[in-house]
Amino acid sequence: MASGHNGIEWCPTMLRTLLLVIAMIPSPSLAQVQGGAPGLTKRTIFRTFDPHAPACRSPSSLRKKLTYVQENEREFLQGLNQGLSLAAKDRGLEYDRVVVENDVAKAIEQLRLLKASKVGAVIGTSSDPIAISHSLQELIWSGAFVGTVIPPPATLLLNAPQYATGKVLTDAAIAHINTKLHGKARVVLLTQDTMQYLSPRFQAMRDGLDKLPGVTIVADIAPKPVSKEGGFATMKTILLANPNIDVILGADAVVLGALKALRAAGKDRSDQFLGGIDGEPEAVSEIKKGASPYKASVSLASPVFGYAMGQFAADWLKGRSIPQAMDILPIALTKKNVVQYEADLANPASVFNDPLRRDKYLKMYGNICYDTRDQYVNFPWSSEQK
Repeated sequence: MASGHNGIEWCPTMLRTLLLVIAMIPSPSLAQVQGGAPGLTKRTIFRTFDPHAPACRSPSSLRKKLTYVQENEREFLQGLNQGLSLAAKDRGLEYDRVVVENDVAKAIEQLRLLKASKVGAVIGTSSDPIAISHSLQELIWSGAFVGTVIPPPATLLLNAPQYATGKVLTDAAIAHINTKLHGKARVVLLTQDTMQYLSPRFQAMRDGLDKLPGVTIVADIAPKPVSKEGGFATMKTILLANPNIDVILGADAVVLGALKALRAAGKDRSDQFLGGIDGEPEAVSEIKKGASPYKASVSLASPVFGYAMGQFAADWLKGRSIPQAMDILPIALTKKNVVQYEADLANPASVFNDPLRRDKYLKMYGNICYDTRDQYVNFPWSSEQK
């Protein structure tokens, strides 16, 4: 028998029972390890990426495989696939992709399967980034590289300076309104305000157009889904009440759909200004025609940043330090510069490997590697935040 400080006599059986009960009480530190680190949840301003930062361990238990969980078949997302597949080939990674066609439940299930199969690198896009966020966290906790385009969480998060992106397109539209439309225009904004991360680009459009007294925004609406079909359906409805439209702004996919609706209704004119964001190939083709209403697209060069993401995924699997965040710099495409742009998209490896050309498209911030993966980005990062 053993005597406790309170005078209770403890027999061996009682002691074993007590120790078993204590062992069953969850430890806070153990729970945190199992649940995983929350990452950087507060706004953080990252320093410029240091490519010479010390390396760390590599995630040796994970497969040297890169998988892209693709939201839908938008050309912008297809361009990301192009860049990723080329980088994987150049770095000797196994590569595949799964197109979930806006099915959030399917995206979550695919991410679960990737974690279970110990895939080492994943790029995830979804129409509902909040719904898939925990699945992405679980991959990060497993040690995998996780890349996303705009929403967190990610070990490498890509974003564009969204307000600046919207302003670049708006400035081009304003110049057209002033020089070709005598300062007067009826405008349609096809927004993505339902995704908070993109709303600054559309606020920039409103801010710029509001300064022109001859401009009337006749529709400010978010098509659903964000696709050519969504833009077509939305524009058909708008034309019933407003048949004469001068300017349409939004993402390339929806503006291309709107152009299709204009043509179907016989309401397209060569002096209109249709402008989009993403630099999608069909938009570029329209711009090259000259007489098309489609006058400009703001390039976000998805094959170029896709190639960069694939390279950094391979670096992660080798234990190297990679950026925590990366800016996709907006470039207004017009007839004057579109030929060089197409050449860059056709060979993103040459752009990535040439610092002068790469820096026109991308800017990198912060450092992270496998050993410091608890510092992953888990807040809506933007370089425009101060």
